Amino acid sequence: MNRRSFLATTAFSSAALATTGRAAAASPAPAPATRPNRIGISSYSFWGFNRDDLRPIDVCIEHAARMGFDGFEILQKQLTSHDRGELMKIKRRAIHLGLDLMGYSTHQGFLSPDKDKRQQNIDHTIDCLEQAYQLGIPTMRVNSGTWGTSGSFDELMKNRGEEKPVDGFTEEDAYGWVIEAYQTLAKEAEKRGVVMGLENHWGLGRTAEGVKRVVDAVDSPWLQVTLDTGNFLEDPYDRLAILAPQAVLMQAKTYFGGGVWYTLDLDYPRIAKIMKDADYTGYISLEFEGKADPLTAIPQSLALLRKAFA
Repeated sequence: MNRRSFLATTAFSSAALATTGRAAAASPAPAPATRPNRIGISSYSFWGFNRDDLRPIDVCIEHAARMGFDGFEILQKQLTSHDRGELMKIKRRAIHLGLDLMGYSTHQGFLSPDKDKRQQNIDHTIDCLEQAYQLGIPTMRVNSGTWGTSGSFDELMKNRGEEKPVDGFTEEDAYGWVIEAYQTLAKEAEKRGVVMGLENHWGLGRTAEGVKRVVDAVDSPWLQVTLDTGNFLEDPYDRLAILAPQAVLMQAKTYFGGGVWYTLDLDYPRIAKIMKDADYTGYISLEFEGKADPLTAIPQSLALLRKAFA
């Protein structure tokens, strides 16, 4: 091939490539495939507060990995030690098994006129935030707490989560206490990079409006919502939809064998659509709360959630 033919061929090839490149640039890129929500499990699903053989976190993590979960949520009350060394053992085990430690579920209560008691709960919650930080967990479930006038949790559940305020005080007082506490705690959460999620979990969290009122008043990206599918006992779907845009974690209840306190017939494909419409792409964390053997019912629950949130 002479020099003139070579240059002509090269020019033609370059023009063709340029034309192809312009055409490719002008064509819209294909829409990315929707990524399914990852499915995790709360350690509570195994322990349930009364199965002593399934309380150790290392045992729960082993079961979760074997069953095929993507992530693991730790119930803080389930830990028998909060020593840093013990927490690091949990973190190392989860890494070895390929499980994300994606949630830390804690308890606190601010529905008390006793300022010292509220401060004790603030201090406890700061300790929990530090533990979550050490574990590398990005989100932590928090509560408003309850009035404590029911006498027991069983009695509270018997009354469908409704409870009278302490004599001489009202829910308006409670909102002030809870909002003040979380305004302080949001600053502590920011220092540690842990997003708190206020759960619809009795007390002021009994209604979607109550949760939203607190979160909106605190007005911090470090306090959002942990959305529990099993804690709206009537008309759950509209209520879940109210909070879905602010959710940082969804806890999904199942009740194989019948519920301990109650049983809800939840439509998970419908719930999955609610969350998809809200652009929720985070974790779904299973909270098994049935009477069946958890080592049988948990894999059944995982299959149900995988199908719904595919």
